Amino acid sequence: MEKINELYKKLSENIHKVIVGKDETIRLLYISLLCGGHILIEDVPGTGKTMLVKSFAASLACDCKRIQFTPDLMPSDITGINYYNMKTTDFELIKGPIFANIVLADEINRATPKTQSGLLECMEERQATIEGIRCPCPEPFMIIATQNPLENMGTFPLPEAQIDRFFMKCSMSYPKFNENVDILDRFNRSNPLEKLQPIASVSDVLEAQKELADIYIHRDLLKYITFIIEATRSYQSVVLGSSPRGGLALMRAAKCMAAIEGRKYVLPDDIKKVAVPTLAHRLMMTSSARLKLNAGEEVIKDIVEKAPVPTETVFDGVYV
Repeated sequence: MEKINELYKKLSENIHKVIVGKDETIRLLYISLLCGGHILIEDVPGTGKTMLVKSFAASLACDCKRIQFTPDLMPSDITGINYYNMKTTDFELIKGPIFANIVLADEINRATPKTQSGLLECMEERQATIEGIRCPCPEPFMIIATQNPLENMGTFPLPEAQIDRFFMKCSMSYPKFNENVDILDRFNRSNPLEKLQPIASVSDVLEAQKELADIYIHRDLLKYITFIIEATRSYQSVVLGSSPRGGLALMRAAKCMAAIEGRKYVLPDDIKKVAVPTLAHRLMMTSSARLKLNAGEEVIKDIVEKAPVPTETVFDGVYV
């Protein structure tokens, strides 16, 4: 899996010219891109969410557009409209910013549910219907959304149907002491983002995406994934567990993780590494469990810890 591994190393090295640390977040962004998924980055303001996304997009020679979500934003501002041209006395289709390879949906929870629903078709079907006209999104296509978990005024929580369409969810977290010093030093004289050059083209990304199909995953590992998915549906503090879409996401993410590690086959450890960012946000918790910070993450960690790991001798006796 040379292309996947090589592209990841080049991309990570290039992003680190701007971003200090955040290796895990960069890796999750890369996995979501290759798997054709979308990612939600949730953290407090000022931790570098937008800067990371801009660095990620600038490292790829892809079309990138940003949408600043606000309460007055309308669905047509995202997807586009049929505009009446008085000079030609005819309607012209003007596509919105959603038609880009990488779309930054900044502060997505500030838009109204009506506007948020404008993303549903794009995220799942890779197309937008504008007044009856079907417009496919470009390939590759990825939505990177950010939101602030602390503010409640002027925000609208994302519905479960939309959250489930995000391939992964992650956070930035505050930098460590030495990392904070490096940030101050790096941005002391100028912004390194302005000098960042792309290291890969659209064709490089598409070729790397095709390589994922060649990653081998044993049927017993598919049973292992299914065991984890079904365990989320019967967990005591979970009202609604992961959907089959979550199982597909976990399988694809594990295959990409294996390729990043330089392997052509999936190990149980690959599944464990991506289980939390892939599944935790898909769980609907009970009212009492929601009061606990990172309740979904704790559930997935507990399930993965207790789930019997496939071995050569215990497959058929455990998974039926």
